[in-house]
Amino acid sequence: MFNQTAWWKFMVIITVVLFGLIYAAPNIFGSDPGIQIRGARGLSVESAVLGRVQSTLDAQSISFKSISRDAKGIKIRFENDEAQLRAKELIEKELGNNYSSALTLLTGAPSWLTELGVLPMYLGLDLRGGVHFLLQVDMQSAVKRAQERYQDNIKTILRENKLRYRTVLLNPQGQLETTIRNPDHWQQAYDILIKELPDLEISDDDSRAEIILAQLSQTQTDEIKKFALEQNLTALRNRVDQLGVAEPVVQQQGDDRIVIQLPGVQDTARAKAILGRAATLEMHLVDEKNNTSAIASGQAPSGSRIFKFRDGRRILLHKRVIYSGDSIVDAAASLDAQTGGPIVSITLDSAAATINSRVTGENINNRMAVVYLEITSAIKKDADGNIVLGDDGKPVRVTNRLEEVLTAPVIRDQLGKRYQIEGLDSVEEARDLSLMLRSGTLAAPVEIIEERTVGPSLGQANISQGFRSVMVGFVLVLIFMLVYYRVFGFTAILALTLNLVLIVAVLSLLQATLTLPGVAGIVLTVGMAVDANVLIFERIREEVRNGNSPQASIYLGYDRALSTIVDANITTLIAAVVLFNFGTGPIKGFAVTLSIGIITSMFTAIMLTRMLINLFYGGKIVKRLAI
Repeated sequence: MFNQTAWWKFMVIITVVLFGLIYAAPNIFGSDPGIQIRGARGLSVESAVLGRVQSTLDAQSISFKSISRDAKGIKIRFENDEAQLRAKELIEKELGNNYSSALTLLTGAPSWLTELGVLPMYLGLDLRGGVHFLLQVDMQSAVKRAQERYQDNIKTILRENKLRYRTVLLNPQGQLETTIRNPDHWQQAYDILIKELPDLEISDDDSRAEIILAQLSQTQTDEIKKFALEQNLTALRNRVDQLGVAEPVVQQQGDDRIVIQLPGVQDTARAKAILGRAATLEMHLVDEKNNTSAIASGQAPSGSRIFKFRDGRRILLHKRVIYSGDSIVDAAASLDAQTGGPIVSITLDSAAATINSRVTGENINNRMAVVYLEITSAIKKDADGNIVLGDDGKPVRVTNRLEEVLTAPVIRDQLGKRYQIEGLDSVEEARDLSLMLRSGTLAAPVEIIEERTVGPSLGQANISQGFRSVMVGFVLVLIFMLVYYRVFGFTAILALTLNLVLIVAVLSLLQATLTLPGVAGIVLTVGMAVDANVLIFERIREEVRNGNSPQASIYLGYDRALSTIVDANITTLIAAVVLFNFGTGPIKGFAVTLSIGIITSMFTAIMLTRMLINLFYGGKIVKRLAI
């Protein structure tokens, strides 16, 4: 008989609809302010920690909706933002640096849903509120740092081979100029450098016989820039994790930029300061022999350099770095039990621990200085505040280098893997420094060139407007379809409703982030989803006008409109895929919801409406269609 739905098609449709209803359900229950506690550096969160947290909150009479522990850590749900913020401060004091606590939103869905792994979709920055940063990586600084390393390598290689040199300088063309003291040794030095430094392009200087030129190859330069970007991405992700931000976005944009989105973050000033600083530590021995005379004269002897404490006092240090922040594997801020001042406890890797043990053992009763090094990058401006442009028309960037001695204690005993540094101004500074040391050193300075802050109230307004736009579009389509197509229009409205449910379900299943452009994609899908039904219904009308029976008209209408619907949707899907591949963040969000909407609308407009029409008309003697 005409227009009967096969049992297997019926089961497929029912299964998909049930799937959609289940996975879309968590989005109905909304979310509550919450805190997510995780162990720092892979530390597991034991049940004893749950008890400490609960006791801390109970002692301060902070009420919470629920508290639970799973494989990822502890989750606490609160009634309001005020209780959430008070609880975070208390938890951080109680648990210290071994655990990170992040402000987040936790779903209010029933436990049976969350136990099934069914979670609501994420809301983007423009809907939830938070801060957006666009960071520019100073690639030239990374290249210059590599050139300085090769400069030291050349000096070391020549000294080890007993080849005397006058200078090893970096010229304005980015070449390392090595001046050999004895011209008779030039060829020997040239051959050794070629052998020892294969990554450099080494050549002679036609105008000066005693000069050896060395420079980075283009391949090596590209590798340095690539590594700098990857290292910065890793370090910034670690810093964001330490900041205590749930569901952050840290991703590359182009060849030298990084996008960071911190949903729900409230202390934007601290986040900005932490992300934009390339801070590390360096250990130097104090030049005790020449310290007094050098400070008096202001002239440092060869191999040493005058540094300053943060209070302005000067001290003479050996230039040689014993080890730097790259060797630090852990750092924790705390208070000194004896003095009560802020300190940072440092843990070194095995190589640095060996060096630390040897150097401190050989220099007991001498001093070792801890030098704080911070590198920032900024666009150069003239006296009038105008941006200075280079020969290539691009803004000239300048690197600012801050070096200050935090402390220079006397070595009383041989040190090893662990020690502590003092001389910090506040507990907050100690926390920030330990955070940056734990997260790793930035390979190149970064500058925040764009910053956008979206308040929670504006995010809520965006949600309300987006929801209103979807509903207005839906209601207008509903009225038109019911008036113009009657019973067939009713089936189209049911299909459209389930189409919206399926879009939300797929976004929730993929744990995708819904943004304001994504809402626009859903609104567009509402209109496009009905297009397929309009094509089918008009085709059915045409078949009726051609004299076919109602049953035959339904069959031929769906059959002959199918190819047109598929062609139209595939071309739109191709456009959405292109937008996703070549677009930036907001455009990608639009493309994702549009792509999902196209696929689900084809299912609902063709299969689901066909099943509903078959249930209403199939297998019956029909004289007239309500279309």
